Amino acid sequence: MEKKRTSATTKPAPTKVVEKETVVEQPEPFNELPVEDTVVHSKDPEAGWEIKDRSYYLIGNKSPISYTLPSRHTARKSLLYYNEDTNEQKEIRYASNQKSPFAEDQVGQVTLEHIVFEGGGMSVPKSKQALQKLMSLYHPLLNKIYREHDPVENAEDDMDILDMEFEAMSAAREMDVDYAEAIMRVEIGSKVNKMSSKEIKRDLLLLARRDPRLFLALANDDNVQLRNVAIRATEVGIIKLSQDQRAFTWASNGRKLITVPFDEHPYSAMAAYFKTDEGMEVFSSIEKKLT
Repeated sequence: MEKKRTSATTKPAPTKVVEKETVVEQPEPFNELPVEDTVVHSKDPEAGWEIKDRSYYLIGNKSPISYTLPSRHTARKSLLYYNEDTNEQKEIRYASNQKSPFAEDQVGQVTLEHIVFEGGGMSVPKSKQALQKLMSLYHPLLNKIYREHDPVENAEDDMDILDMEFEAMSAAREMDVDYAEAIMRVEIGSKVNKMSSKEIKRDLLLLARRDPRLFLALANDDNVQLRNVAIRATEVGIIKLSQDQRAFTWASNGRKLITVPFDEHPYSAMAAYFKTDEGMEVFSSIEKKLT
């Protein structure tokens, strides 16, 4: 009796994944910003893609010895890409021997590697297109944990900084000594009392060059000048601040000017008082006595 033959269906061999061991010195962990686990694009993100060497850096002046960026979709680190036009969702996976950064487009043996920043940065040559596209177009941590170096953008930032420095230096040169003293008092406190006018102007210019953003903020803060007047008036004995720093009085007759609100700096409170109708008269009187 002839035996009935059973047809066997040959299954294709599964894709073999070989994870390349890379020795990485793990840095002290730093807090990552909240991030969506899916990158969404409505158009082809690779349109206009330029083949060139690229470099990347960690955001926030972080420079650990090494930092390992998640390089494949796992249950712990979800890395997904979704295209709204095609309604496709793909797993992201970096394999050094593949042309695509997407797991489903990778064929044959797959060699997985870590993505490692050393000293806060990393360079990727143009020969590693899959890695470049993963990092420049598809990775969810792009512009959250790291950025791509953009010479044009950096040049624009440099121009903004130079413009700010020029504005600060110009303002410092034209500023009168009294206002310069008020700004320097914020920086160095009562030491400004022992400085000559030239020393004050010199240190003001140095401050404007070293930190133009801070200088311009102080120069545009009218409370800086008002606080300085209050401090000078106290130092020369025109007004008096009580020992508990809760009240200002006229030094000549002890008449109370203001009670300092709880949890407020006394000279900030006095600056606010100078802006009131009654305080403006007091301020005018103090200025006359100071000159």
